[in-house]
Amino acid sequence: MPAPAPRTDHAIAARLGAIGQRLRAQRKALRISAATAAEAAQMSRVTLHRIERGEPSVTMGAYLNAMAALGLEFDVVAPQAGVRGTGPAAQTPQHVPLADYPQLRRLAWHAPGVTELTPQEALDTYERNWRHLDRAALDDRERALIDRLVATVGKGKLLV
Repeated sequence: MPAPAPRTDHAIAARLGAIGQRLRAQRKALRISAATAAEAAQMSRVTLHRIERGEPSVTMGAYLNAMAALGLEFDVVAPQAGVRGTGPAAQTPQHVPLADYPQLRRLAWHAPGVTELTPQEALDTYERNWRHLDRAALDDRERALIDRLVATVGKGKLLV
């Protein structure tokens, strides 16, 4: 039986969720099944799924094993002196220009003449039309936008 989850604030929960989503995205990009990835990381498939959901009760060692099995690295970085707000919330734009994100522009066909969306509108558009999204055509910049929107606006959960 898993240990009870420690108390975490929303920012930490969002970071864990983002790490889990990044691990899952890497596993999917490598076309590796959850069972195979879990075996390579020397853990159960259930533990891998808990990691991919960003559950805080999973040990740090298990997270690192999953990262290593998927070819990812982890590093601890001190905040830069004088720089505030380096997390996902600081990187989320106030307005999302449709011209910069081709898949979002394609999904927002129903709003002619609109050139920008708020972060909430952008996340809502991605979630509502996820089945029409060409995930293979997403560039790194648009993937990063989706990750930031999920971490900040979506509170760590992509509702698809």
